[in-house]
Amino acid sequence: MEPVSPAVDLVLGASACCLACVFTNPLEVVKTRLQLQGELRARGTYPRPYRGIVAAAAAVARTDGLQGLQKGLAAGLLYQALMNGVRFYCYSLACQAGLAQQPGGTMVAGAIAGALGAFVGSPAYLVKTQLQAQSVAAMAVGHQHHHQGVLGALETIWRQQGLTGLWRGVGGAVPRVMVGSAAQLATFASAKAWVQEQQWLPEESWLVALAGGMISSVAVAAVMTPFDVVSTRLYNQPVDGAGRGQLYRGLADCLVKIWRQEGPLALYKGLGPAYVRLGPHTILSMLFWDELRKLAGRAQQQGT
Repeated sequence: MEPVSPAVDLVLGASACCLACVFTNPLEVVKTRLQLQGELRARGTYPRPYRGIVAAAAAVARTDGLQGLQKGLAAGLLYQALMNGVRFYCYSLACQAGLAQQPGGTMVAGAIAGALGAFVGSPAYLVKTQLQAQSVAAMAVGHQHHHQGVLGALETIWRQQGLTGLWRGVGGAVPRVMVGSAAQLATFASAKAWVQEQQWLPEESWLVALAGGMISSVAVAAVMTPFDVVSTRLYNQPVDGAGRGQLYRGLADCLVKIWRQEGPLALYKGLGPAYVRLGPHTILSMLFWDELRKLAGRAQQQGT
């Protein structure tokens, strides 16, 4: 991996993930709707306006227009810039300090960097989730917040719930990104090194990063989806006058209620679009990041 400074990694990581977000946001909309569908109701006892990836995407386009597939894009880009800028910056610092060379160090560095990034980006993810859940009454799933854009949503939450309201649901977001970041960064680095060792592809080829990203995306989807479902529920739930969630008290309460009332498989609701979205997003973001790092490294070498 090309040696670049943590500050450069902040810019490159944020840019790479924002580029990936533009392509994968429609799948994020579909995933959010599927995860909220049938909230706290037993299987088979609720209407299912969204059925599978393709049918759900078609339903969104039919009712909200094609632009509906890019709902929450501005909030999504803000989240990617904040969360991944911090995440890649902290990960780069950890690697500089030699943590990545220790046994399990890559995973620990990824988890810590992910937790810090998730905390910083939480308000943007809160708004993104609520905007993506919004639809016409006949297709609505989960609580409807009726926000008018990103700034309107932030202003409403600030006015009604105060500063702490912007970080409501962060208890679900931090473990979600911790496990996802640890799996992504650890498996990408290991997978890329393994592919290079096999010498199937030219060492400097972008296909090496692509292959590493494809392997990494499987691990990310497997460990992250249950936390993703919980995080979506915590962010989208209605709140009382004191800003407390009306459905869930926190991460553990949400897990228990989903398990008891919807069954354990409900923790993997939206797994299809989650993987289809996480796969390309992981592949594209890690590929863009790796290629941008190469360009930055070469530019630094030419400048010295």
